[in-house]
Amino acid sequence: MQELIIKTKYKSEVIDITKDVKEAVIKSGVRDGIVTVFCPHSTASVIIFEKTDSSLKRDLLGMLKDIVPFRDYQHNNARAHLKAAFLRSNITLIVDNANVILGEWQGIFLVDFDGPRERKVYIKVING
Repeated sequence: MQELIIKTKYKSEVIDITKDVKEAVIKSGVRDGIVTVFCPHSTASVIIFEKTDSSLKRDLLGMLKDIVPFRDYQHNNARAHLKAAFLRSNITLIVDNANVILGEWQGIFLVDFDGPRERKVYIKVING
């Protein structure tokens, strides 16, 4: 298993980790199997998302802002927890011939809703 440490810069941020995941697969030596990417934070997520148009990142954060509006929540950073709950804490992808299988326009992203912080992402490659 590999651990990534990612330092976010903003309150809400979408960070491309595709290269890191692909490097972890190559380092593992696994040619065929699966890779699981897990985010152990309740105010951040990992997703598969469009990689070429950065305006979609802003659109994603804007949509989640609309879904979880400002109001008087009981928990001090409830908005961050609620936004992360709409997304995922893990993804699993196919590894074929040491390549992570993604669509042409897809990438793997960490989404932080409670930054700036240091975030961990775990990558586990399983032979299969």
